[in-house]
Amino acid sequence: MNYRHAYHAGNFADVLKHTVLHALIESLQAKPAPFCYIDTHAGSGNYPLEGFEARKTGEHKDGITRLHPAEKVPALLQRWRAGVLSGEGNEDGLKFYPGSPLQVARLLRPNDSAQLCELHAEEATKLRHLLHRDPRMHVHQRDGYEALKALLPPKEKRGLVLIDPPYEAQEAEYKVIEQALKTALQRWPTGIYAVWYPIKLRSQVQPFLRGLQRIGARRVLRVELLVHPDDSPLRLNGSGMAILNAPWNLDDVLREPLRALGELLAQDKPATTRLDWILQEGAEPPAPSPLPASRLSTRERPSRPR
Repeated sequence: MNYRHAYHAGNFADVLKHTVLHALIESLQAKPAPFCYIDTHAGSGNYPLEGFEARKTGEHKDGITRLHPAEKVPALLQRWRAGVLSGEGNEDGLKFYPGSPLQVARLLRPNDSAQLCELHAEEATKLRHLLHRDPRMHVHQRDGYEALKALLPPKEKRGLVLIDPPYEAQEAEYKVIEQALKTALQRWPTGIYAVWYPIKLRSQVQPFLRGLQRIGARRVLRVELLVHPDDSPLRLNGSGMAILNAPWNLDDVLREPLRALGELLAQDKPATTRLDWILQEGAEPPAPSPLPASRLSTRERPSRPR
């Protein structure tokens, strides 16, 4: 296993991903019926920010560490941040960053459930130990993509799938995701599917997003945060979330929090955000824009670095 999330936990990409995840869980909680959360690449669950891996990269310093002391942030960010800071180990300040399974576990209601897939034995063992007292949380040491065939549709008939792979081979991973989503949508066409993706070169991301518009979802919302221009393959310039079958008002829920993240997490240049429906129910998938990314009309106003 070449990729270890402990090196990257709490970075700007995690902040974006988990803000969106929090909004999706709250949207599902708006109805009293129980729901199921499914994570295809769950990881080990909790990451020490003072551990060897986090200290080696320091990526959290441009992510959750910036957000921790910020004042006057939108309510969604306040609720999400409070959940992170209230976790075990953070009683005396920000020392641990919880992964997606642990963040979701703190939000689920008694009748909700979670199915957490992690292929790698060491990570799965840590996750199982972390959550072993919670009967709502079920850990599977198996390939998450393959597991979707068995786990869908969940008995609750409503819920969310998070697909957050390591992208060790980025373009190859895109093809795997697209095929997994095609199969998943056939088995559970009403489910919500949230896909995290890295942004290095825009030219690598555009074919993937076009493909997501043609695999059977009713609508697709794109949420992106870039802290560097999307023109270098040598670093993580930004990240995005593509939400298939997203709740109809999710763009309104995320607009102010995304703007705030652009301001708080900007680095050497103004950050750039995108928030738009790349597929809407009843509409044909739009043709790809001939304009370069820097001139696309969907781009939000740049945020000033802090």
